[in-house]
Amino acid sequence: MKLEFDKVSFHYTDLTKQSSKVLNNISLAIHENECLAIVGPSGSGKTTLLQHFTGLLTPCKGRVLCDGSDIASKGVNLTQLRRRIGLVFQFPENQLFEETVFKDVAFGPLKMGLDHSKLAQRVRSALETVGLDFDRLENRSPFTLSEGEKRRTAIAGILAMDPEMIAFDEPTAGLDPKSVSLLKDMSKGLLRQGKTVVVVTHHMDFVASIADRVVVMWQGKIIFDDTPVRLFRDRELLNRAGLDVPDFQRELEAWRGKLPEILINARDRKEWVEKLTQITHL
Repeated sequence: MKLEFDKVSFHYTDLTKQSSKVLNNISLAIHENECLAIVGPSGSGKTTLLQHFTGLLTPCKGRVLCDGSDIASKGVNLTQLRRRIGLVFQFPENQLFEETVFKDVAFGPLKMGLDHSKLAQRVRSALETVGLDFDRLENRSPFTLSEGEKRRTAIAGILAMDPEMIAFDEPTAGLDPKSVSLLKDMSKGLLRQGKTVVVVTHHMDFVASIADRVVVMWQGKIIFDDTPVRLFRDRELLNRAGLDVPDFQRELEAWRGKLPEILINARDRKEWVEKLTQITHL
């Protein structure tokens, strides 16, 4: 699927009828099977942008298009769109409610009318995608899990509906390094399955590890749209947007001109080692 923003502007109006523009003339295309990170300071419009993906918010000006169709037009089935685009908001574990992990993950597919004969396999696949053991957890109460397991269970409930695009809002918030690493692996696994992954985050190491492309938002506008490596080299823009440079990227910068470009352009330490292995075996 392809999701496009065509000159989208949006503002909230408070009780005094004063308007505060949150999105200002946003044009953006999100393509099939890419990993897009959306970054920027708090209040820059990132979450508001995400809420336009499935019509939770409607533009004051402009259009949001899914495969060329305006999602606000008559005849567009928003329920179907929300099955195609899975939104994972901050702390999704707060939405767990069923007696068992199985029932929680199965809730969405059942509402979609999935055949009961296929349900167990769908739940198993979703849990395995997020790195959880189906046999160990299926009958456990989700409320007895660790915080990281709760979050991954909540994400599995969305993945069980088999969306084409998964959009995360601050998925690493409050997680320990091990859980963050598991989320990285999960995101890469979704990309290998042909999914599109969108991540709103402040975690720049996470961006460096998974993103093909980064959009930087500032005061409701897009001020950068390119690769993570090019973003990390633009220190002036990073300072303007209040964004950090991952430690590994700082280390690499010191070797510019001394190492082959293929190594300098590595996303993170793991990819650097992989590329080093490739060139030493040529």
